[in-house]
This record gives sequence, structure tokens and C-alpha cells, in this order.
Amino acid sequence: MSTPSPVEPIEERLRTALDARARLIDAHDLSPYRPPTGPAWGRRRVRRVVSAVAVTVAAAAAVAFLLLSGSPERPRPAPPARDPSTSPPATSVPSTHGSPTSE
Repeated sequence: MSTPSPVEPIEERLRTALDARARLIDAHDLSPYRPPTGPAWGRRRVRRVVSAVAVTVAAAAAVAFLLLSGSPERPRPAPPARDPSTSPPATSVPSTHGSPTSE
């Protein structure tokens, strides 16, 4: 017979310890945990949402400002040349055909 090496007693002790530890676990310990309770949103997530909203609002304000602001270089429409409600004065133009009485 061979003499046991010093490694075998250590291995035997480890197996016995692990077996004892495994016997302490029952079915209740193996059931799943309840979902965590507490704040659903973390600080980082809130910061990201607030940053995204701020950037969106700033971009919308810039676009609205550029589209709605009146530029001083923009040409204004020219006023009409004459008043559209009045007609031009009638001028008498001599006829080149001659009058009906002059025949």
C-alpha cells in the first residue's frame, strides 16, 4: 500500500466542507429574488434625458428665430406706380380718318 500524500487530506477536507455548505441550501434559497425596489431612474439617465430635451429646445428656438425674424436687408415691396382706383385722364387724339361731316 502506498502512503497517502499530504495533498489527499487537504482535498478530503475541502470536499467535506463543500458538502456541508451545500446541505445548508434549500429550495427557498434557490427561488428567484423579487425585483429591486427603489428609484426606477438613475441620475445618469435623468441627466441624459434633461440634456436631450435642452438641446432639442435650443435647436427649435434657433430655427424659429432664423425663420421668423425679419432681416433688414430683405427688400420691401415697391409701392404701386399709381392709385389703382383712378383711371388715367382721357386725352383727345385727333383722328386721321376725317370727320363724317367733311365728305
